[in-house]
Amino acid sequence: MNTHPARGMRDFLPEDVRRRQYVIGVIADVYQRYGFEPLETPAVENIETLLGKYGEEGDKLIFKILKRGEGAEAGEADLALRYDLTVPLARVVAEHRARLPKFFKRYQVQPVWRADRPQKGRFREFFQCDVDAIGSRSMLIEAELLGAAGDVLARLGFADYTLRLNHRGVLAGLLEASGVPEGLQADALTSLDKLDKIGADGVEADLRSRGVPEEGARLLLELFGAVTAARAQATVSPEAVNEDVMARLERLVGHSRPDAVAELRQILTLVAPSAAGRHVRLDPSLARGLSYYTGAIFEIAVPDLAGSLGGGGRYDHLIGMFLGEEVAACGISLGLERILVVMAERHMFPENLGRAAADVMVTVWHPDVVADALRLAAELRSAGLRVEVYPEADKIGRQFKYAASRAIPFVTVVGEDESAKGVVTVKTLDTGEQRIVPRADVASAIVTGRST
Repeated sequence: MNTHPARGMRDFLPEDVRRRQYVIGVIADVYQRYGFEPLETPAVENIETLLGKYGEEGDKLIFKILKRGEGAEAGEADLALRYDLTVPLARVVAEHRARLPKFFKRYQVQPVWRADRPQKGRFREFFQCDVDAIGSRSMLIEAELLGAAGDVLARLGFADYTLRLNHRGVLAGLLEASGVPEGLQADALTSLDKLDKIGADGVEADLRSRGVPEEGARLLLELFGAVTAARAQATVSPEAVNEDVMARLERLVGHSRPDAVAELRQILTLVAPSAAGRHVRLDPSLARGLSYYTGAIFEIAVPDLAGSLGGGGRYDHLIGMFLGEEVAACGISLGLERILVVMAERHMFPENLGRAAADVMVTVWHPDVVADALRLAAELRSAGLRVEVYPEADKIGRQFKYAASRAIPFVTVVGEDESAKGVVTVKTLDTGEQRIVPRADVASAIVTGRST
């Protein structure tokens, strides 16, 4: 029988889980420092909750669940696995609006599922780490979200990340200025969102295949090429490049989309004092394919990863699709799986994450001492130590070898002599040192030895 997990899914062994818990712990700690509260939603949503929220491309990737029971033969779906955490959040806000604060700030770390083609850093089941603020249209929200994401990356050890920033209103203005008809603008955004994956030539071909006029495609790509060229100049500071891009945008769309341009400039100003400020780059080519974005959009990039570490933006209309009234909202999502891939390749995890599952192992040399071994283990656990008890009577040498194979640093032995004298032999496996310790002092002796 094939024992591999389903394609695009993975098993997580203890070392994997420890790494995941470490990253999630950092993310949760940073978000809590910004005043965000935890939220969880079901893995399964009604299919109508999800369909029509992600654009044509996104809807194709939804994992649908066929009807059950009498309706199973129809081959129809009424439920679906969660595609992201944003649409479920919108549903929650609509459902529980009266119980939530005026400004609801939540973070959520849960798995999502997409019927995508698996590749490096891309899976069909993966965790998202979302942080969203509901109820305010202030650009302070965007600045805080970028600041929080930057703090997470800095805590994890990233120094070379880029926070790409754009605005859907600016994009719409650029499409209009380039002569792209309104009916083709959604298709054009889908193409532009692939720029970092298929390059300018690929995007140009894709734009043409979607019916975008040749001149419009050329003008768009010329603008994006000029920005890329300016950014590649080592002598030009990021702040100068951002200012140059802002000047270009003001000339091209400042008259048709003044609010969008002003919001971009305000975000740059507000995020500048934070540690993340120096990592923000205006990028007019950034599109973000999801159709629910209405304002600023952002994406996190690192040099050695095709694709992004995360992204997000403002989506002021999404909750209104459930609630019947417009509610301001903005959020950013970190891709846990991609962060883990990059951190593993760069050897960024702390060394102690690979520590043993236990601090000490209690040996069992005879069946008659099992009860006392369990009592000793309970005493050590009550002192805060992680304790494994060897599960059966065996030769002490074999038990030492087992503890060494598990990287457990200390082993205790209570033989007949030790039991009679009320002492315990504590062996340090790394050095082979053995100490006779009064039973009441075993825990403190291990703690002391662990810290040296």
